[in-house]
Amino acid sequence: MVDSSRTHSSRDTPEGAGWGLENPGSYRELMPRRVEKLSWVNPRTLWPARNGVLASWFGDPTGRTRSRWAEQRTVAGAPADKVIRRGDPDRFSFMVIGDTGEGDAPQYAVVPGFLTVSQDTAFTVLASDVIYPVGATDDYGTKFFRPYQDYPAPIYAIPGNHDWYEDLNGFMRVFCNAPPLPAAPAPRPLTPAWLRSLLWHRPSAVDEQRLAEASKLRSASAQQATQPGPYWAIDAGPVRVIGIDTGLLGTLDAEQGRWLREVSSGPVPKILVTGSPLYVDGEHHPCAIEGGGTVDDLVRDPERNFVAAIGGDIHNYQRYPVGVHGRTIQYVVSGGGGAFMHATHTIERVSVADVTEDDFRCYPLRGDSLAFYSRIYGRRLHLRRFFTLTEAEAAAVIAERLGMRPTRAPDEPVRLTWRIRLVAGLLGTARRPDRARRLRLPVRKAYTQLFSPGSATYSPPFFKSFLRVDVSPEAIRLRCFSATGKLRQELDPPVEDEVVIPLILPPGTIGEA
Repeated sequence: MVDSSRTHSSRDTPEGAGWGLENPGSYRELMPRRVEKLSWVNPRTLWPARNGVLASWFGDPTGRTRSRWAEQRTVAGAPADKVIRRGDPDRFSFMVIGDTGEGDAPQYAVVPGFLTVSQDTAFTVLASDVIYPVGATDDYGTKFFRPYQDYPAPIYAIPGNHDWYEDLNGFMRVFCNAPPLPAAPAPRPLTPAWLRSLLWHRPSAVDEQRLAEASKLRSASAQQATQPGPYWAIDAGPVRVIGIDTGLLGTLDAEQGRWLREVSSGPVPKILVTGSPLYVDGEHHPCAIEGGGTVDDLVRDPERNFVAAIGGDIHNYQRYPVGVHGRTIQYVVSGGGGAFMHATHTIERVSVADVTEDDFRCYPLRGDSLAFYSRIYGRRLHLRRFFTLTEAEAAAVIAERLGMRPTRAPDEPVRLTWRIRLVAGLLGTARRPDRARRLRLPVRKAYTQLFSPGSATYSPPFFKSFLRVDVSPEAIRLRCFSATGKLRQELDPPVEDEVVIPLILPPGTIGEA
């Protein structure tokens, strides 16, 4: 197994976070000669990604479309219970990486460390948003097959909202070997569904030769895996891994909800992988199921024995150890696999479900997030001298505003000036809930969703991350590794967080559901 315990992480030193290192990594050698940089302020990017807005206005059709995909796969011979029975040994490991596919420098910067850490793992799970911006089939070459061509084991995936922007055509073709669905019946005129259909973004035509050439990059027999659909369960050694598809709007349709209730029954320890995290940014999002109930109701049910719930969609790492019925469930956000970074410095002092700031973990650290964003604002607004904060200044002002000690102790004392405090406030830095709020630029809701993805964030440090999960009959060891784009972290990826989850399993139940 990989052991990076000797490597300094961002919690230890600025160099461990990737600040100040002069040597960039080798990831650029893996990239295509020509790379398109996505800009989420460009109408050419935003207009094809309109289906999420249309679904929220005129009704969400993904449940019906998902049902048609599931029926097609069952007719084609996929197991009706959608369970993949792998036959892994009692001790094995797998990887989790979320929100990967922008196809640019930040995604490829993850690859060298990922390949190092993933040695001897049985498989990988991609957790949400495999392909940006709209999940097009033609984008899989540079955003999936090329970056992961040297990973020798199977890769399974659950779709994110971006994979649904072309009705899941690309995802189902690549991961399920499924042909396109027949055209659905036209909706009745002058209904909300009819209005939605007038503006709906349709799947683009597929360049079959291009796809065939790209597929050769992961054509080894050991790399192959055909999923039963966009949601599935994997029986792997002593655990069951369950992947759910939360579609465009972060919910489950009734059919998938019934399946989840069935497949999650029984005492075998379970890990949920979802495109919509259940705890994120200090808030609880239980994920509604059509017809009643929530996904988190099932996760919390002690008879179902979930031990962890891992979600993508938000592009950073967070962990919430939540006490439920006398046991602890680890709720994890793992969306740092390659897409632009969502801020962590906007997360208020954590107090949710009895999880306190002392229990909470995130990557990047809030101070590194603030320093990162201060450079972006300074560059974009041509006010570098005013906006740019050093990592030590950012960590100190975060500690003051949240009323806690800096996670990483500075080398020298930092004097907090009016400029540092003002910049922190303008950039949306959270404050303790009992302190008055001040003016903030819209970092969380507007900047990170529109401006940041289109800004020049193509130079290290990138603050990306991925998970390695080591499973034994006694426990699960979950580690978050960082990828900064710097050579030192590329050669020996630091562990940013680690937790050991004990497994409680009645005798004689291994392999049962």
